[in-house]
Amino acid sequence: MAEHPLATLERLDPELMKHLNDVNKLIYAPGVLPKKFKLLIAMAFDAAHGAQGGVRSLADAVMREGATKEEVAETLRVAYHLTGVGTLYTASLALKDLIR
Repeated sequence: MAEHPLATLERLDPELMKHLNDVNKLIYAPGVLPKKFKLLIAMAFDAAHGAQGGVRSLADAVMREGATKEEVAETLRVAYHLTGVGTLYTASLALKDLIR
């Protein structure tokens, strides 16, 4: 697996990364929405914002949570519909080694 997209910041500012990790635990904890849904939403946002590393990392995480390739694809369809074709370019490049 590729290095985490924020690995450089973790070396630069471990205190900030501890804060971000604590927030991530809160945000992605199971609640009314399952963790899988939350990760799919985050992946869609990263695709819409051009964050290839985030898409890759989140797609990997969501598939570990049991998401199917079809769920990833459908999530990206919604993101594309709302934000445009750039979302698809970002997602395609990010997922080229994960989805075969």
